[in-house]
Amino acid sequence: VVYEARPITMPAGDLGSDEKSTIAVFKMSSPSVVHITNIAQMRNVITSSVDDVPQGTGSGFIWDDAGHIVTNYHVIEGATSTEVTLADGSTFEGKIIGTARDKDLAVIKIDAPPSKLAKIMIGTSADLQVGQKVLAIGNPFGLDQTLTTGVISGLGREIVSPAGRPIHDVIQTDAAINPGNSGGPLLDSAGRVIGVNTQIASPTG
Repeated sequence: VVYEARPITMPAGDLGSDEKSTIAVFKMSSPSVVHITNIAQMRNVITSSVDDVPQGTGSGFIWDDAGHIVTNYHVIEGATSTEVTLADGSTFEGKIIGTARDKDLAVIKIDAPPSKLAKIMIGTSADLQVGQKVLAIGNPFGLDQTLTTGVISGLGREIVSPAGRPIHDVIQTDAAINPGNSGGPLLDSAGRVIGVNTQIASPTG
């Protein structure tokens, strides 16, 4: 007779209050975060036809009921059009209607039904404090949102924009960010936008 040894599984305990708060903010805010594909028109050297070619991706977030989406300028730089994928997987053509290269910001507009536009809550960055909890949400692959958490580790920092000009009063956080998170929102613990995830500081560049 052979007896199979089975591990004893323990029931999950109650989540901590901080965990519950983080989960609640993610559930509330993640439907507002979108995936953006940068599309450029390029001529095929063999057929001479002009094709739409994806040349990069990033994240963004829904600003209002009219379909305006905020992202980084470097996410849509060089694009002739964009493709925006919402949290439910539906895709819309995005029209670039405003850019601020000096601030690395851009605004895209999509024509989507209001029922699909989960606009994000807007906060303020004027009263932030070092040590305050923050959450970064992105949609780097167009499959699902990702969440990282951390704290504000510095205020009043300076980075260089795609135009080569300094951007002042930047928020520094230790929340992990990857290139696909560019353009996604940085949230406070109440789920309000306080910044746009823009750059990774690295000694290797």
